[in-house]
Amino acid sequence: MTPVRTGPPLAVVGNPENRRVRLLAEAARRAGLPAPRVVPWLRVLTEGGVEFAPDEVVRLDSPGENPEVDTVLRGSGPQTRVGGSARWYAGLLDAVAGLRGGRRLDDPDELAVLFDKRHCHARLNAAGVPVPYSPTSGGAATVTGWDDVRALMAGYGLNRLFVKPAHGSSASGVLAIDSAGPGRIRAVTPVETAPDGELHNSLRPRTLRSETEIGALVDRLAPEGLHLERWWPKATQSGRSADLRVLVVAGRATHAVVRTGGSPLTNLHLGGRRGDLEAARNAFDAAGLGWTKALEVCERAAACFPRTLGVGVDLLPARGWSRVAVGEVNAFGDLLPGLTGLPGSGAEGLDTYGAQLAALPAFTDALPTPLARP
Repeated sequence: MTPVRTGPPLAVVGNPENRRVRLLAEAARRAGLPAPRVVPWLRVLTEGGVEFAPDEVVRLDSPGENPEVDTVLRGSGPQTRVGGSARWYAGLLDAVAGLRGGRRLDDPDELAVLFDKRHCHARLNAAGVPVPYSPTSGGAATVTGWDDVRALMAGYGLNRLFVKPAHGSSASGVLAIDSAGPGRIRAVTPVETAPDGELHNSLRPRTLRSETEIGALVDRLAPEGLHLERWWPKATQSGRSADLRVLVVAGRATHAVVRTGGSPLTNLHLGGRRGDLEAARNAFDAAGLGWTKALEVCERAAACFPRTLGVGVDLLPARGWSRVAVGEVNAFGDLLPGLTGLPGSGAEGLDTYGAQLAALPAFTDALPTPLARP
């Protein structure tokens, strides 16, 4: 039996029934650490003012996949619906601001940037991290509907672009729009209209070929804020679009998975499949960029959020694997079941949760003095 190690107590704000919380507890047990104290998101959202001991290390996990929590954050309705992301964003930040005490592994100010694609893009760009061009970066351009999108497309030569809800996640509400051809326009999106007229996310992306339909959908999404990005010409693997999710823990890339898709959307829950990581490494090396430099780009992106222990970086390799850009940086991007650490990462043999627990001592030593109780 693994002896229990001593150290600062760990607390996690999460949904107790969720696999994320379970995987963290299992990693703590394997490491010989006490089980983390679980503080339910529902309690945080409904009671407010949750307090932690000064020496308690506090981790925030995703509030997703819980109907009651979703209702508090976005309002009533099925979890598949599109919309409510602006309310979700404001509610999450208010809830985090109500936490007191402890030593945080997720900085509240950085969380606010991570969950706003416009400001996250601007921060990366200002730091010299390669990103796809965006006219809405940092809120430079406001999009109130399809007419604005069309004007920006014309003004900046954006024949192919992604339209994303500013506070969305998991490709919710995303449109990949292609107008690169005379008289042609089409959009790939997981969004569909239910019989009651509400917008919902489907697990099967569909292609829209009517500008009227595309424009009407953008008009409905725009009030909650939209982020536009030039469509990055992705590399392929086995004939499918390919990108990578790379977990960076305490400044170091520790885990990576290749995601491939038959459409521009490679999200695994939308029909994407895990690709061949070794083939991707070899492709980077053969193209002259090199696997090490590709990972360094992810670490530079994570360095824009130095007070957050771990982030998931979406790395977009260009055709030919000779260039990369960062698509997004995800605050809760560590759900990569079955993966162990990259060779030379210091996380060999550890899953994503074990790697973060192993990094805690050095990371928490560098944190500011614990917040005083009011």
